[in-house]
Amino acid sequence: MNETNRMQITNYHTHTFLCNHADGLPSDYVLQAKKDGCTQLGFSDHCPYPVSDDDYWKNIRMKEEDVSFYRTEVQKAASLVDFPVKCGFECEWDEKYASWYKDMLLGEFGADYLVLGSHWLTRGKEHLYAAEFSSRKDFHTYVDQTISGIQSGLFAFYAHPDLFMRSFVDWDDDLACCSAALIDAAVGMKLPLEINGLGMQREVLHTKKGIRYQYPYDEFWQLAAEKNAEVICNSDAHSPSDVIRNALAARKYAEKFGFTPVFQLKTNAL
Repeated sequence: MNETNRMQITNYHTHTFLCNHADGLPSDYVLQAKKDGCTQLGFSDHCPYPVSDDDYWKNIRMKEEDVSFYRTEVQKAASLVDFPVKCGFECEWDEKYASWYKDMLLGEFGADYLVLGSHWLTRGKEHLYAAEFSSRKDFHTYVDQTISGIQSGLFAFYAHPDLFMRSFVDWDDDLACCSAALIDAAVGMKLPLEINGLGMQREVLHTKKGIRYQYPYDEFWQLAAEKNAEVICNSDAHSPSDVIRNALAARKYAEKFGFTPVFQLKTNAL
């Protein structure tokens, strides 16, 4: 890693109290990031959906009516520091919302970028959490759904792509094959894969091979390294104290595999 990159301290995955499972205003995160030497920060709170679909994952995301406040608070926070602060959204992939993401979130609401979160397998109004799969069939459908999201071209990076490893204890050929498909899709779209620092803060898992993180998962990232995937290291901060700390932990993890992380985000070109 060259000296310029060593001086970059970035995080593009930051939440706020608006998602109902994080703490703090944008200004709280920005001021902590400044203390921690941040050079660029991005907010990507869980996106709203149309009022007509207000029951969609409603307890852990903002509402459409919150967007103006969210953007205003991010802009106010940006005025407090001398480094760039971006405003985006983290989204789930459901093809029926593609125009909502493009025309409303990126268009009318003026988001700088969107993040593919892929926490769920969506089946109508039913949502199966990626950390709780009990069926390989459901997992395979989730992989296909996520690849569709990757190939949509709407997203700046794919967050915690190994989140699904919370559902499985040990690596196997099927997981390797599905992971390869996800990684290949991202490489084909030149979409960075996120090493997520929040996963390193969660309770560890005890397996026959020893203790491991729920995610990031070593075998997944070894495969990504072999395929020359682009990576980005982020915090997934839900508390101001984690805004840079988690990203630096993710960056240290990336070094194990020889990655040179992406520091400049591809932002909205609409």
